Amino acid sequence: MGFKPVPEVGSFGEIARHVLDTSHALTGLLLAGVDNLATPEFRRMVKEHTRPLPEKLDAATLAAELRSSLEERLAELARQPAEFFSGMITRFDGQQVTRLEMIQLVKEHELTHRQQLFLFLRMKGVVPVTTRRRQAKK
Repeated sequence: MGFKPVPEVGSFGEIARHVLDTSHALTGLLLAGVDNLATPEFRRMVKEHTRPLPEKLDAATLAAELRSSLEERLAELARQPAEFFSGMITRFDGQQVTRLEMIQLVKEHELTHRQQLFLFLRMKGVVPVTTRRRQAKK
């Protein structure tokens, strides 16, 4: 969890926690009806919508929290009417997008960090589980 390829980047665990906190908070803000993220209160609002967890988590707990957060948010988003997703919001950079586009941004953010974590695993000689699954099907 503490692996860093260079001192200037976050560790594996720090990046995974960042994904958990950011994804849960941004989707939570959308579900709470917040339609303007370009506000000086943005960081405070994000903190209000993160999961109340201890600062340090072991690998198993962090993995479980990532799964739990995803399941929770998927269920909450699935209950929303179509109009929810077409509603307009202002992103933190001032750009106007639909809620669906904002959810796509959250997913792209997760995938960017997933690629980073997969690289960290490869640097440590670990083959990511998705690759192992694909190789097992051959």
